[in-house]
Amino acid sequence: MSAQYQEMYARSLADPVGFWADAAKAIDWLTPPATILDDSAAPLYRWYTGGMLNMCWNAVDRHVAAGRGAQAAFIHDSPVTDTKRTITYAELRDLVAGFAGALVGAGVVKGDRVIIYMPMIPEAAVAMLACARIGAIHSVVFGGFAPHELATRINDAKPKVIVTASCGIEGSKVLPYKPMLDAAIAEASHKPDHCFIVQRPQVQAQLLPGRDLDWNAALAAATPADCVPMEATDTLYVLYTSGTTGQPKGVVRDTGGYAVALQWTMEHFYGVKPGEVFWAASDVGWVVGHSYIVYGPLLQGCTSIFYEGKPVGTPDAGAFWRVIADHKVVAFFTAPTAFRAIKREDPQALLIKDYDISSLRTLFLAGERSDPDTLQWAEANLKVPVIDHWWQTETGWPIAGNPVGLGLFPVKYGSTTKPLPGWDIRILAPDGQEVRRGDIGAIVAKLPLPPGTLPTLWNADDRFRKSYLADFAGYYQTSDAGFIDADGYIYVMARTDDIINVAGHRLSTGAMEEVLSGHQDVAECAVIGVADELKGQLPLGLVVLKKGVDRPYADILAELVKKVRDEIGPVAAFKQAVIVDRLPKTRSGKILRGTMQKIADSESWKMPATIDDPAILEEVAQALRDVGYAR
Repeated sequence: MSAQYQEMYARSLADPVGFWADAAKAIDWLTPPATILDDSAAPLYRWYTGGMLNMCWNAVDRHVAAGRGAQAAFIHDSPVTDTKRTITYAELRDLVAGFAGALVGAGVVKGDRVIIYMPMIPEAAVAMLACARIGAIHSVVFGGFAPHELATRINDAKPKVIVTASCGIEGSKVLPYKPMLDAAIAEASHKPDHCFIVQRPQVQAQLLPGRDLDWNAALAAATPADCVPMEATDTLYVLYTSGTTGQPKGVVRDTGGYAVALQWTMEHFYGVKPGEVFWAASDVGWVVGHSYIVYGPLLQGCTSIFYEGKPVGTPDAGAFWRVIADHKVVAFFTAPTAFRAIKREDPQALLIKDYDISSLRTLFLAGERSDPDTLQWAEANLKVPVIDHWWQTETGWPIAGNPVGLGLFPVKYGSTTKPLPGWDIRILAPDGQEVRRGDIGAIVAKLPLPPGTLPTLWNADDRFRKSYLADFAGYYQTSDAGFIDADGYIYVMARTDDIINVAGHRLSTGAMEEVLSGHQDVAECAVIGVADELKGQLPLGLVVLKKGVDRPYADILAELVKKVRDEIGPVAAFKQAVIVDRLPKTRSGKILRGTMQKIADSESWKMPATIDDPAILEEVAQALRDVGYAR
């Protein structure tokens, strides 16, 4: 057992101020914090009040100053364009200072927002770090998100500038971004002053004179900008996550607490040393990309892999092993869905034999529940520890996992192991009382949350309180359900609301229902997450048509699939809907989504006590059987 973990964990709960004051010593401060934990506005807590620092200095410049300028900061490995590019810390500093100067030249000042709508190219990280350098707040939107989704974020963040590229490349498909950006700006009520465009060889974007600026030309003409001192409590970025309403939910990240927490986790959780190669196969549009492609590895002085490709099909199921072998990756982080895709294509893992992956020490899985099958397949074939860990966009870094840097615990399949230092995790019943060990309940974290977690939502303190703090006084509601066993291991079992998890991307079924409801023939609908071997979950629509609709069902279903794709984007993976006569509801009119999901997944289910008409569930079950579910 990890004595170091036990000691650290106990101290983090008994003396959080002392624990996080020590952790902050790993960061360069211009002014040390006056107050480590500021509870003056509790339950809205702030960390390191009065401290001044710059995130970009800590992630880039200080490593150059310390003599590591020639070390690789990023390696862009892009099988979709068949290119590789290494950027050293010294080169990165110059690129970032240059683009920061271009932003200043476009009128961007501290506190302004910049939306970054980019594929997985290093310029995305350069833009993020350039914002951090001058105190602008970046909001990265996943490249290729549908124009309507981008427009809602433009209206909420009100960016002065948007940074994009001429295209993204999904497998073998080239996806032009500029038409989507133009459509989003046309729809949005807020208009940016300027857009910077990275022209990629695959597509030449048409620039709008006066508004649009060419990335290379702007960089060449810019005066490099210096790091601006930032308060620890200043906002570094806003990252939008699935809300259950149409209004986007902007998770706010502060500067000081985030820097401290990320560097702490690189060392103590991921167990990676400066100079080593770390690879998170995610996207900058998601929280993993923010924390563990860009900021975390750079704070620790690691080399981070920027991968533009897929687990399979670019060119085959050996893609990951090639990257690990080519770049001597020591720690690799991806979503279980990626391994399910590889396992489906290469069940015997024969392609691993073609590569020397002896550099690899650890595989980390997160983003959704790791099914024991996939985890054991990875263990057997990679022959390294496989660490399932659990966290959220809101938390910014892991809540629970097996702490490689502090000494590993024995693995229990289906469990994310132990809470990390700083996290006081409890399981509560609906009445707010703690449940017995082993009983399932709402997973909550006792306030205050540790540094680096969300202090609030963008321009929405009340919504923050309502979303996360109102259910259980004194606790953060994770919206996950699960249990803690007799050994203190955490098991995360399900979402407590209607957010589904498609290939590690949390998507709101409520948002999909809004889109389906907008179709002229739909009276009402429900979207549930059904189990899928490859992606974890897929959305399935159940649709009740308006009376008198007599068009072919196939036409209506095709239109619904297209509508979700157009309005939410391909990331929703919405490909199937069934037409039913009516939906099962409680007497108060709540649709019984959870019960339908259990029926679809052929799990055992109980007749809800509050159901209005039990006969409807059999009708729904029959409709689900007709499309291959509810076996």
